[in-house]
Amino acid sequence: MSPDVSAQVEYRIVRNGVVREVERGRILKTDVCDAHPELLRAARNVGRPTKEVCPICDEGRLVKVTFVFGAKLPAGGRCPGTAAELKKLCRRPEPVLCYEVEVCPDCAWHHLMRKYPAGGPKVRRKAVL
Repeated sequence: MSPDVSAQVEYRIVRNGVVREVERGRILKTDVCDAHPELLRAARNVGRPTKEVCPICDEGRLVKVTFVFGAKLPAGGRCPGTAAELKKLCRRPEPVLCYEVEVCPDCAWHHLMRKYPAGGPKVRRKAVL
C-alpha cells in the first residue's frame, strides 16, 4: 500500500530557505550540521544513497533515512533497512507515521524532507454516481 499522498507534508521549501540563509551567512554551518549520532549511524548503515550533493558542504552525497513511529513499535521508532521492510511497516494494521530525513554523513547536515501516514485499516471508497 502506498502512502496517502494527500496527507503527505513536504518540507522542501523550508529546507531551501535554510540553505539560502547559510549561503548568505545569516545561519552558521555549525548550527545546521548537527545531526544526532544515531541519525548519522542510520545514514551510514541503512540509509538510501542519492545522487544529490550536500547543499551545505558541496562534497558529500545525501542519504535518505526513514523513521517509522506507531503503536507496537519501539519508543524511538523503527528505521527500516530495506525498501521491503519499509513497505511491510506501511502495510501494518495499526497506523504509523513515517518521517523521511535527508542526511549528509560527511558534514552532519540533516533536514526533515517529508512525513506521511501509512498503515491502518484499509478504507473502501464509495463509487461516485
